[in-house]
Amino acid sequence: MLTLLAFLAAIGLLVTFHELGHYWVARLCGVKVLRFSIGFGKPLWTYWRKGTEWVICPIPLGGYVRMLDEREGPVTEELRPQAFNNQHVLKRIAIVAAGPLANLLLAVLLYWVVLGQGVSQVKPLVGTVVAQTPAAAAGFAPGDRILSIAGQPVANWQQIRLAFVEAAMSPDATVVRVETAAGAKAERRIDPARFGDKAVTAMQQGSTGLTPGRFLPVIGALEDGGAAQSAGLKAGDKLLALNGQALNSWEGWVTQVRNSPGRDLDVKVLRGAETLNIKVRPQAHQQDGEVVGRIGAAPQADADWGRQLLYTEHYSVPQAALAALAKTWDTSWMSVKFMGRMLMGQASLDNLSGPLTIANVAGQTAREGLTPYLEFLALISISIGVLNLLPIPVLDGGHLMYYVAELIRGRPVSERAQLFGQKIGFILLASLMAFALLNDFSRLFGG
Repeated sequence: MLTLLAFLAAIGLLVTFHELGHYWVARLCGVKVLRFSIGFGKPLWTYWRKGTEWVICPIPLGGYVRMLDEREGPVTEELRPQAFNNQHVLKRIAIVAAGPLANLLLAVLLYWVVLGQGVSQVKPLVGTVVAQTPAAAAGFAPGDRILSIAGQPVANWQQIRLAFVEAAMSPDATVVRVETAAGAKAERRIDPARFGDKAVTAMQQGSTGLTPGRFLPVIGALEDGGAAQSAGLKAGDKLLALNGQALNSWEGWVTQVRNSPGRDLDVKVLRGAETLNIKVRPQAHQQDGEVVGRIGAAPQADADWGRQLLYTEHYSVPQAALAALAKTWDTSWMSVKFMGRMLMGQASLDNLSGPLTIANVAGQTAREGLTPYLEFLALISISIGVLNLLPIPVLDGGHLMYYVAELIRGRPVSERAQLFGQKIGFILLASLMAFALLNDFSRLFGG
């Protein structure tokens, strides 16, 4: 229920703000607005104010502002000056651009609120290096402090993830400068292309095999019916040795388990004051085209390490405003570059997300608290703003493209050309939505 409510609240706010942008500038330009609709379909609620019908409809996947327009029906001579089609092209550009720009403004306001409260950040320290990943191959080690990625300085893990996403847009290996736990400066070269398309896609999503968290060689939780539970392991068991060899880290344990599908492992654990020997047989599990061992056990986080990772970054009101502007700009520009790479075939369409993934993330962030939810809203608002500015017919950017052409040519683009463009734009947008929905089902239902 929380997921549904968080999703509806997000869509309602983002769509309302977008359409208010169109509405406010249209009224400012003297255009009569006939209907302001949140959602599609038969109206559930209607309210009239100053000649505009305000409605809420049952399909919450968008909205629209319907303006007086001679192309959509007869207009009396008295109202002709208030028709959208009779406005100067610059006014039409302003009205159409106002929707996406309103979404970007909303992102700035949301980030301003978040940053004004003080933001909990994670220091750029490596806690865990996942085995058999680009980061492991590059030679990263726990305790490394990341200084810069592809020449871009980083101060926290949020910046690290964004820098990796941006670096993934280059076909070359990414150079990461670090300071080791011993205080020496070093360079690591991450090349996900050596690990195949899945590793490249993971880096495009900010993941390379590095995490700030550190885990103890202690069982934190067990999966019901998993091999670990069936063998008699319990939460709180400290792993001492595996097949007679001492275990000092959770990563070493995971590597041995992954490499032993269907084979018995002799595990020595400390449970309270008692030392026990337990035999565990990892279940064979298909993952990325190979068979690996899996026992259904999660680690216990290193609480002391976690406490030293966190710090709070405080901003004054003006500083928060400037930081919000910078964050919105950086995220918007990165989105534009990433969309360009997808269109050029240089980035995987697996990164597209549809309404199911958005709803799922909305629920997750709402459970985490108000601040994560506001950050999620800001990110989606930026995505809507940038997407709508793309020069694709049926989107705001497509209309802007026609109006800019009209401004240059001195006359409107023909209705025939616009109709043809609308058909192409609809096919392209429907294809993108189909890919996004397929990705949603794959992520959420294990396809």
